[in-house]
Amino acid sequence: QVQLVESGGGLVQPGGSLRLSCAASGRTFSDYVMAWFRQAPGKQQEFVAGINGSGTTKYADSVKGRFTISRDNAKNTVYLQMNMLQPEDTAVYYCAAPRSPYNYIPLAASVYTYWGQGTQVTVSS
Repeated sequence: QVQLVESGGGLVQPGGSLRLSCAASGRTFSDYVMAWFRQAPGKQQEFVAGINGSGTTKYADSVKGRFTISRDNAKNTVYLQMNMLQPEDTAVYYCAAPRSPYNYIPLAASVYTYWGQGTQVTVSS
């Protein structure tokens, strides 16, 4: 059984930083794409960033240059470093993983089978 557990959310002022972590268990972590999605109140869930097993990354345009996704395969953990946070980044952030290995990073949430419980990120002064 694959399990994903996020941590690291919280309240931060505009311009501040946070680092989210997602600890995975239940299968060989390094074989699979890992991704972060977010959902703000009243909005659809959106892709934020993804990383494959060899470290190739993809970002939503809205976070390019501010957010960095990384992974530590030895620790079965994926990270999302978020800098220059803005109020529009306020959302519940979810870690996700697909059931099957992919040789690209899918953007659609429907591709991802396993989800964490979510962690709230609030950017406010």
